[in-house]
Amino acid sequence: MRITVLGATGSIGKSTFDLLRRSNREFAVAAITAKRDVAGLVSLAREFKAKLAVIADSERHRELRDALAGSGTRTAAGSEGLLAAADEPADVVMAGITGAAGLAPTLAAIQPGRRIALANKECLVCAGDLFMRRVRQTGATLLPADSEHNAVFQALTAGPIESVESVTLTASGGPFRTLTQQQLEGVTPEEALKHPTWSMGSKITIDSATLMNKGLELIEAHHLFALPAQKLDVLVHPQSIVHALVTYRDGGVVAGLSVPDMQIPIAHCLGWPERIGWDAPKLDLAQVGSLTFEAPDPVRFPALRLARAVMEAGGAAPTVLNAANEVAVEAFLARRIGFTGIAAIVERVLEKAASERLGAPETVNAATAIDHIARIRARDLLLEFAAKAS
Repeated sequence: MRITVLGATGSIGKSTFDLLRRSNREFAVAAITAKRDVAGLVSLAREFKAKLAVIADSERHRELRDALAGSGTRTAAGSEGLLAAADEPADVVMAGITGAAGLAPTLAAIQPGRRIALANKECLVCAGDLFMRRVRQTGATLLPADSEHNAVFQALTAGPIESVESVTLTASGGPFRTLTQQQLEGVTPEEALKHPTWSMGSKITIDSATLMNKGLELIEAHHLFALPAQKLDVLVHPQSIVHALVTYRDGGVVAGLSVPDMQIPIAHCLGWPERIGWDAPKLDLAQVGSLTFEAPDPVRFPALRLARAVMEAGGAAPTVLNAANEVAVEAFLARRIGFTGIAAIVERVLEKAASERLGAPETVNAATAIDHIARIRARDLLLEFAAKAS
């Protein structure tokens, strides 16, 4: 089986290749991409004999090309290179590029007969209608690689979608689940990056701390499973053992459980419709001891409230939400704003966009244009919020 990994050196990519090393199934690597990690890309290309290696940062293409000279791996760079990677013949594409940057190559990867393992939720947040329409038109198979959505996907085999009463995604609550509002205002990037149960990239880890990640996942679930907003909910579950619950109209509830390890949903996507063998970590409920659940607090964690409102509003609002959040998270990590400033900036940008009543983007260019304007507005607010944080 031929596999392409978009975002090969990120957390999803690393988990994917670790799984390939441990799997009892043979995979041939078609294409791999990275943002600017040349060394990581070269190492993977040589180990797995990739046909094509692409670096998104065009200025680093010469370094990549020289390092892989004589290896048999072709190289490319920039946005054109990413599209070339998406077009390289493959059976499965792992879409692991973080953020809105993954939209264009992931859309390009959706081709007839392909299986797309989607780990980039921003594709569906930024252009959900466009993305799902492309899947339907091509007849490609879309499988969710996020642990929560993968659990929903598997739980939905228990009954028809028409019988589903509700879908609940779980959230760990992040590192600040028990902090007061005043304490949240003073947390640092280092504290926010210490996730209690998952090992992820910095952006998604901050999103987990604000609960924005769970808000983005609600929007993703809305598109993936064609469910209305009122059927989607969130529960805080600190142990991260139950990833999602599907409640059927007869009262039955089907839950997806596993240890918190991203290789488990990735293995499901790579093996589907079969199950691949690997030394998977086993869930020992006796050792876990107890599972607890609580409702999320929309006051201390307003990002979840904002995302739910955006899901219900539709149009361009989800695209705006994601763009503003990416800018705000980057600013927080750079210590330009405080932790609570992330959601506050997003809310201000959304308020401005609401008055314009823009429709959902119908093309990648339209999504990119909305994204660009939202980022400009978010950056314009940084000075104001930085002054408050100082």
